[in-house]
Amino acid sequence: MDWFFNLESEEQEFVKQFLLASGSLKHLAKQYGVSYPTVRVRVDKIIEKVKLTDGNKDSFEINIMQMVIDEKLSLDIAKQIIKKYQESTNE
Repeated sequence: MDWFFNLESEEQEFVKQFLLASGSLKHLAKQYGVSYPTVRVRVDKIIEKVKLTDGNKDSFEINIMQMVIDEKLSLDIAKQIIKKYQESTNE
């Protein structure tokens, strides 16, 4: 259940609403007043975060990749940071 606690509170609420809507993205889009594709993108981002926490990655790497998913950091920069981090931990 760690994956749930790694989500931000608004993402946890979104998951709750998704469950209460019986998994209907169409219903969620209507509830949030946004388009279906907007809801789909949000679900995809949450899925990526859940997948991250299910892997055997270091928590530092998970945090960096979550920043990529949240579009706070580019993938190229994240890869460089993780590579440098791995090099420093292997010394």
